Amino acid sequence: MSGSDIGSKKDTKAGKRQKDGSDAAKKGRLLALALEELYPDSDCTLEWREPWQLLVMGRLSAQCTDARVNAVCRDLFRKYPTADSLADADLRELEEAVRPCGLYRTKAASIKAACTMLRDEFGGRLPDDMDGLLRLPGVGRKIANLLLGDVYGIPGIVADTHFIRICGRLGFYPEDMKDPAKAEAMMRELIPEEYQTATCHRLVDFGRDVCRAPRPDCGRCPESVRSLCRRGEKDG
Repeated sequence: MSGSDIGSKKDTKAGKRQKDGSDAAKKGRLLALALEELYPDSDCTLEWREPWQLLVMGRLSAQCTDARVNAVCRDLFRKYPTADSLADADLRELEEAVRPCGLYRTKAASIKAACTMLRDEFGGRLPDDMDGLLRLPGVGRKIANLLLGDVYGIPGIVADTHFIRICGRLGFYPEDMKDPAKAEAMMRELIPEEYQTATCHRLVDFGRDVCRAPRPDCGRCPESVRSLCRRGEKDG
């Protein structure tokens, strides 16, 4: 095979990769626009007022519904009205307060430690950068992106279970891919920055209404989303 033939094949492959990337980015933008039309008023379903409260609620939401977290935190924040009071809380009492959210010992310990660090190392102010947030006990990239987006308006992808499931079904990556870090990295390149935070909230609503975990209700899926879905392509 001549050098020119090899070069031609390389150019063809590179061109295909570029086209695939361009098509995926177009699809990401269309998804963001479709969800904006369907759920114009979507917002974080956790009921918080102060940044530290969203930090606490984000930690409690692991393997727990937002509705339960909201119910638990109404009493929790009455008993502990500031981050400082949580830092000073008796650990056993805090464990009992968050017990309904599950994994209560781990969650209580990380909440107390995070609020202590917030007070002692950050002057009571929630960090506004990824590196600072990841220093807080119990905070991973999912919670950090939630905090950056909802508190500071900094774009990011909150790769929760709804997000990972739906984007896989839509064909942005293999449906059996469940790695939050990979999903975040891929979709960060495909959903325009100005839509990222809102799109993550809208996908939660869409996942609860239509694209449910055990069985998606494809018959109720709006055409604007169905047309982007590989399942919809098969059924269409």
